[in-house]
Amino acid sequence: MRAVCWEGKETIRVETVPDPAILNPRDAIIKVTTTAICGSDLHIYNGSIPTMHKGDVLGHEFMGEVVEVGKETTGLAVGDRVVVPFTISCGRCAFCARQLWSLCDNSNPNAWMAEALYGYSGAALFGYSHLYGGYPGGQAEYVRVPFADVGPLKVPEGLSDEQVLFLSDIFPTGYMAAENCGIQPGDTVAVWGCGPVGQFAIRSAFMLGAERVVAIERIPDRLARAAESGADTLNYMELDVLEALRDLTGGQGPDACIDAVGLEAHGTTLDAWYDRAKMKMYLATDRPHALRQAISACRKGGTVSIPGVYGGWLDKFPLGTAFAKGLTLRMGQTHMQAYMPKLLERIERGEIDPSFIITHRIALEDAPGMYRTFREKDDACLKVVMTPGAAPMTPPDRGPQTPDDQALSAS
Repeated sequence: MRAVCWEGKETIRVETVPDPAILNPRDAIIKVTTTAICGSDLHIYNGSIPTMHKGDVLGHEFMGEVVEVGKETTGLAVGDRVVVPFTISCGRCAFCARQLWSLCDNSNPNAWMAEALYGYSGAALFGYSHLYGGYPGGQAEYVRVPFADVGPLKVPEGLSDEQVLFLSDIFPTGYMAAENCGIQPGDTVAVWGCGPVGQFAIRSAFMLGAERVVAIERIPDRLARAAESGADTLNYMELDVLEALRDLTGGQGPDACIDAVGLEAHGTTLDAWYDRAKMKMYLATDRPHALRQAISACRKGGTVSIPGVYGGWLDKFPLGTAFAKGLTLRMGQTHMQAYMPKLLERIERGEIDPSFIITHRIALEDAPGMYRTFREKDDACLKVVMTPGAAPMTPPDRGPQTPDDQALSAS
């Protein structure tokens, strides 16, 4: 089959790899009909995620048709159309029993790596390094889905792939980020980052009762998309974010702040340049500029919600500020199975059409060039969806040529 593979920092190729097979009785094989590039995939592309191996299949936002099931895979049948969560959860451990699906104890076969780094391991993830299990991802024609009796959600007839695809990650992630804010009527919520997760966090905050949402970003088309959702917008290249938020909230600060940026934040202040310099010199693992601002901006007794991905130890982290202000910090990978069914109901009721986020539709073969386009935010790129088997816009990338291939192409 064809799949999008990581070959090294800033090097992505579409290659022919072995088809997946049933390995365990609770597995299923999914024929992928639609998949996507996530902002989190750019952390891999940029070389910020460790334990990637040459040839790893990328992607954790995908859906498709069940073509094979293991003998203990209950609740699914060949022909079912499903959307698959990016986390892999066993459904039987103590954490799954508590609905803490992203903290599953049993799905990561490389738990020892995460334990060495973090003390404990969370759930495995599709296509997201060997630290998180080394499972091949969904930017491919077929995927093996472990614990398929727990993860995949059946899709009702009448809903298109594009309407439900983002139940695989970014819609629940943005929604949980907003729910973690404990929004009360009349609240103001500030959101750093107007990428895909930020856009869903904005809309989710309004759905959960926020009176005002303030979106902070530097890319004009992303700010415009946030404004279409009803948010006030701040371009951090043009003003002092902390002063502007105080002015908008009568000097108090937002009731809750959402960091939808994560470990590769940009900024114009001294700490942002400090972060970039230390990361380039391999003296820091993350650039937490947006998180520092969120903690500084939040009102006393407020909540800072962190859906943005962080990977290591943060330098110059303002814990004293958070302590003095009595802030609540809530974070972590999304507990997908807790959100997918109820957000599907919102889609069915017409409360939201998640396809609003899509700006680019391509073939799987076009992925290498589109990774760079997405990273550079060229062509107003906000969200890329891919169709395996579709005709590419550019000649297929078949990987490096052999001497025989080169001679043939020259003849």
